[in-house]
Amino acid sequence: MEARLERLSRDGEPALLTKSRIGLEKESLRVARSGGIALTPHPAALGSPLTHPWLTTDYSEALLEFVTPPFEDFSEVFSCLKGLHLYVHEKLDGEILWATSMPCILSGEQGIPIAEYGDSNPGRMKHVYRVGLGYRYGRVMQVIAGVHFNFSFHDHFWPMYRTLLGSDQELRHFRDAHYMGLVRNLQRYGWLIPYLFGASPAVCKSFFTDKEPDLLVFDDTTYYEPFATSLRMGDIGYQNRKEEGMGVKACYDSLHDYVHSLACATRTPCPVWERIGVKVNGEYRQLNANQLQIENEYYSSVRPKQIPEAMETPSRALLERGIRYVELRSLDVNAYHPLGVDAEQIHFLHLFMLYCLLRDSPLIDALERKEIDRNLLWVAHQGRDSQLKLQRAGKAVLFRDWARELLDAMLPLAELVARQTHKPIYIDTLVQQIAKVEEPETTPSGRMLREMREQGEGFYAFANRLSREQWRHFETQQMEASFRRELDRLSVESLQWQREIEAQDSEDFDVFLERYFAGQVEGCAE
Repeated sequence: MEARLERLSRDGEPALLTKSRIGLEKESLRVARSGGIALTPHPAALGSPLTHPWLTTDYSEALLEFVTPPFEDFSEVFSCLKGLHLYVHEKLDGEILWATSMPCILSGEQGIPIAEYGDSNPGRMKHVYRVGLGYRYGRVMQVIAGVHFNFSFHDHFWPMYRTLLGSDQELRHFRDAHYMGLVRNLQRYGWLIPYLFGASPAVCKSFFTDKEPDLLVFDDTTYYEPFATSLRMGDIGYQNRKEEGMGVKACYDSLHDYVHSLACATRTPCPVWERIGVKVNGEYRQLNANQLQIENEYYSSVRPKQIPEAMETPSRALLERGIRYVELRSLDVNAYHPLGVDAEQIHFLHLFMLYCLLRDSPLIDALERKEIDRNLLWVAHQGRDSQLKLQRAGKAVLFRDWARELLDAMLPLAELVARQTHKPIYIDTLVQQIAKVEEPETTPSGRMLREMREQGEGFYAFANRLSREQWRHFETQQMEASFRRELDRLSVESLQWQREIEAQDSEDFDVFLERYFAGQVEGCAE
């Protein structure tokens, strides 16, 4: 990496390294006055979750998703996210947004309403997909909230970088290959993210409906692990163990290999899912009984992405137009910021993306694949244990040593970016992350458990207090009138657009699904 960084500083255009685009997707549960998940429909005042570009729902009707467009100016990302929160604050009646990744009081599987998207075929498909997730993995796991960090380089960066590396590869293939290298390194070193920013070391007992978890008892309302950073990213969260046990293995060697490995899983029947049934007594329980209903069912901490067009599968979009951006999915909701994410995190993640691009990224073999999965789980459950060791190339390495090694190696990059942008925050945030490695109790997870003990609060009481404090914070903030008008317009237009889609939609749903899946990428090549 040092050689590439030196060449970039000397012979390239280092300013292009800083002209990245980022967007955010932040999930938040709507919570009723009772402290339980809201059972009300998605508010019509927020528009249609099917067609609104910025305000939609994730798994549950109560799980709001705030989506910002990509911006080069990071301050605009926060301005947009803040405006969306203020707008929602104005429109919710007697409900608040939950401040943490782990959910509020739950009353079992059937107490979680699945998101509705209207009567059109695209809307029904989104709903049935979520019904299938519930049958396959349970609904409770699906209402864990997170933040997704969407990242792309400026279009002009890639020709400059290709010239710098002396490559004669066709530009799109060069871009895709280096984005995949970035993805592999994000997996190799991704355990750093839950350590630095994980904020889910404890969970409400109501999360577990069928059996006692392998966690410690904090009090009569809460389970926890003393050194946990992110239970969301651990065994109780949404992870691929079930999928991988059924043969689903994403390959990150190249974009072609990635696409075809997931396409194979969307075409391969799964006996376990076949027992659920697909269409039972005229009602769909899942889109199909394949290993994956669609590619998005495969959960990973990072995904290469391209925006699909109408009736286009995610794999087909990637194959046709290449990688548009990379989605990092391992961020917990920041319980200590009203927007769920702060500037320190965003600027560090920008550095982390640059580091993972510039550093060599060999292919991931079977041994390293196991090490990557174990390291992420170990940090999620035991990250603040000063004696924690991870696996690297078949050898044990002390977590703190490896984390310091990575952060120290990022310093020259932080200095370059700080010079180019005239923003000392890049160096400041790196110093803050180094301090977290030296003092585990200063991490968000450490702070959360410390405050719960000091306040004598279980998880629910702690999260409820923060949620209400942050909700009151929005009452003191002013929303820009022009942004409110824009959101009013989008709300009205999105509802109208949904009505038009439904009015024009006369195709039988079975035929619609058959036509959609006919566009799948071929997979499962021997």
